[in-house]
Amino acid sequence: MADTADPIRLAIVDDHRMLLGALSEWLRGASSESEIALVAAVPSWSELLAHPDFPVDVVLLDLDLRDNIPISLKLSMLKSAGVKTMLMSNYSEAAVVREALSAGALGYLVKSEPVESIIEAIRAAGLGDSYLTPELEQALLDDGTVPKLSAQERRVMALYGAGQPVKAVAFQLGISEETAKSYLKRIREKYRASGYDVGTKVALRKRAILDGILLQSD
Repeated sequence: MADTADPIRLAIVDDHRMLLGALSEWLRGASSESEIALVAAVPSWSELLAHPDFPVDVVLLDLDLRDNIPISLKLSMLKSAGVKTMLMSNYSEAAVVREALSAGALGYLVKSEPVESIIEAIRAAGLGDSYLTPELEQALLDDGTVPKLSAQERRVMALYGAGQPVKAVAFQLGISEETAKSYLKRIREKYRASGYDVGTKVALRKRAILDGILLQSD
């Protein structure tokens, strides 16, 4: 986790050199080095791994690198190295976004996004949070593949998403704390299989509101 004394160490990987250069300049101009330090901007996966500053904190990784290495393998390797990944692509189709998230990316950016959105995504990744633009979130909702939860799973998700600790959720539903935890694990697995990361309490609350399981009170 980065703070003002510890900037997010960022690497960008994109095989379109013109875009790589433009994005590098964009980010340098739009954010301070005390917040985001761009330490590598390379056109290939192998150059990222060989870079003297690797592993970094966050990687903006082009989904469409023409190297025949599965994106799931790249994401697994980066996670093992303690690196958080935001994927970039020209494609905004819901199926592509969902597949990327299912493979383990913290978020997904379309390359046409304004630099403000990209910086917001980098900040989120630096904190270990997921990130999608409102437009992509809506596209996933419109795609209609929200996971099917049981009535009890919906109750657990609503109570936990509303801020209740697991112990309180269990008490209110008349179940054991371990059972409540198993429900939460199952809920997260179902969402993950549908391409949604609800690994944090904040992300789960947001998803519960979007899916109508929890009414927004503020």
